[in-house]
Amino acid sequence: MLLKILGSAAGGGLPQWICACPNCVRARAGDPLTRARTNASLAISPDGEAWYIINASPYIHKQIEAFSSLLPGPSIRSTPILGILLTDAELDHTLGLLQLRESAELDIYAAEPVLAALSGPFPVRSIVERYARFCWKMVVPDESFTLFDGRLEIFPFMSGCKPPRYAADIQTLDQRGFPGAPWVLGYRITDRLTGGVAVYAPGIEAWTHTLQNQLSQADCVLIDGTFWEADELVKLGISDLTASDMGHIPITGQDGSLHRMAELPAKRKIFVHVNNTNPILDETSREFRIISSHGIEVGIDGLELEV
Repeated sequence: MLLKILGSAAGGGLPQWICACPNCVRARAGDPLTRARTNASLAISPDGEAWYIINASPYIHKQIEAFSSLLPGPSIRSTPILGILLTDAELDHTLGLLQLRESAELDIYAAEPVLAALSGPFPVRSIVERYARFCWKMVVPDESFTLFDGRLEIFPFMSGCKPPRYAADIQTLDQRGFPGAPWVLGYRITDRLTGGVAVYAPGIEAWTHTLQNQLSQADCVLIDGTFWEADELVKLGISDLTASDMGHIPITGQDGSLHRMAELPAKRKIFVHVNNTNPILDETSREFRIISSHGIEVGIDGLELEV
């Protein structure tokens, strides 16, 4: 199984257009030790010929063009991209769907509340249907499905229940409502031929038994590394919101991911969805050295993995 990190950043990427934090300043200046990054996204394939992409970021055109295996051909309108798997309904993971409207046909996998959000407050489905033939498929937590004629098994699991801000009142827009629903998913991806297992979970609200069980089975884990500290944005004077308020666990602290990540048996352990303010993005920082000493990597755009 082949994995390609198309994007590794959270929010507005690095540098973020409206931010002059130290990381953004260095990345904007072209510092090779604080590398520019686009929004978190992962391409998966059993053989390098056909691909699915997890999350459609606002940078998806740039991400496709930067990876030769995703380029169109050999016929004038063919593509090796078969579809998109969504982990949530956040704008930085769904805006790219609008940019894929030229595609003749794509399968789009998402949980029920995400499909509802893309039909209601952010009506991607009704917009795109006039441009392309997307086949929308519901994902149910803890119910596996297969891709690539059964070669890869996908096991979705719940990693959060916080809706995006624009869909906060989805209960009133959709009569069913989704209290405690699977707004945020992680995916365990198993190669049935080789036995390799990878887990991709860019949004994690809490380190649950479910999450621990999935990560413990993996050879490669790529998980939420959004914030170093719970009150990172508060300390910088950027926002009054904590990591928890935004649906993420921090890396450090008693309830953080660092010590748990370090104990996992996986051969490759990588933080993705890293916010532009997170000091681990600076490869000269103390924080970067700390995670490196625990055998943990910081995801970079373009990183290729074989599991």
